[in-house]
Amino acid sequence: MIVRITGTVADVEPDAVVIDREGLAREVLIPHYALGELTACRGRQVMLHTLEFFEGNQASGQIIPRLLGFPRSEDRDFFKKFIAVKGIGPRKALKALAQPIVKIASWIEQGDAKALSSLPGIGKRAAELILAELKGKMGDWAMGGGQETQADPEWTDVQGDAIELMVGLGDNRADVERWLGRAAQVHPDIETTDNWVRAAYRVRSGAEK
Repeated sequence: MIVRITGTVADVEPDAVVIDREGLAREVLIPHYALGELTACRGRQVMLHTLEFFEGNQASGQIIPRLLGFPRSEDRDFFKKFIAVKGIGPRKALKALAQPIVKIASWIEQGDAKALSSLPGIGKRAAELILAELKGKMGDWAMGGGQETQADPEWTDVQGDAIELMVGLGDNRADVERWLGRAAQVHPDIETTDNWVRAAYRVRSGAEK
């Protein structure tokens, strides 16, 4: 099983990216929330944590292997639990994850069926099933963590100021740090707090420049 892939983002589609590694291009399906981050990394090297599944009709012999990619291993762990809910397969889950993992996990922990039912493809019944299966099990993700502990990144003073400013505006700290990390890959020469904030929000929106 392929559990990790590193390469250059050669192309970005609404539900997938094409990762080029030494001349071999591989399509990797992605959750919708990661689209903006990966669009901002077009032409640059990224590492995605992956899962594999098979799609198609076994009776007809048309089985296609698919690779799913996530920016963080914790996101992949969340996805494994999410697709364990009855009626939610990989494709439906990828479409449903249109919000950051921390937000969806918080909704689950809070028992907010209305918020969950607002996700693409998740109606009232599916939201109730998700809560019945996962409520009480999402604490780590709801706090922005997961099953793995990662060292805190070393931010410059202006980057730290940008993070505090965006958190003060109501953005989740884990999301802000992820956006800023992607922005630093694309524009490492940014010097001012305001410009870091703008760059991070461009990553969030999917803008490249």
